[in-house]
Order: sequence, then C-alpha cells, then structure tokens
Amino acid sequence: MSEDVRLVAWVRGRVQGVGFRWFTRAKALEIGGLSGFALNLADGRVQVVAEGPCEGCEGLLAWLQGDDTPGRVEGVTEIWDTPRGGYDGFAIR
Repeated sequence: MSEDVRLVAWVRGRVQGVGFRWFTRAKALEIGGLSGFALNLADGRVQVVAEGPCEGCEGLLAWLQGDDTPGRVEGVTEIWDTPRGGYDGFAIR
C-alpha cells in the first residue's frame, strides 16, 4: 500500500513560454493517480503541486529534474508535505 504525499516543486530556468506546464500535466496524467497543478510564477519559475502516491510524486520529481523536459531546467527546489486534497485532476493554471 502506497502512502499519499504532497510534493511542491519550484522549477527554475527557461521554463516559461516553452510548453512546460502542458508537458508537466501530460507527465502527471501518464504517471496516473496524481492531482494538482502547474503554475507560472511572476519571477520566471514554474510551481508544481502534486498529490498522490509517493512513487508517483517521486516519478514526477525525477522527470522535472531530468533532461526530458521542455525548455531548460537549471534547478528544482522541493518540499514534501501531507496531502491537503481539493484538486480535481491535474490542472494548468
């Protein structure tokens, strides 16, 4: 049985205007079982919030940190927390 977790990640680099949020949503749906959102921030970063099974959130984080993302990721800062719920699927904000 997998424990549900909440991942909040801030992705910095050239990650706006390159389809980053769309691809993040597609990856979350491909992994399955995740809900949350991807949001462009005013400072040029993208915030990703994902809730679901720990393995799924770890998979999404590994993808965010990998070389398969659009644009250019220079770094990812993440925090782990308890799920809060209230998300309907995975959205682009």
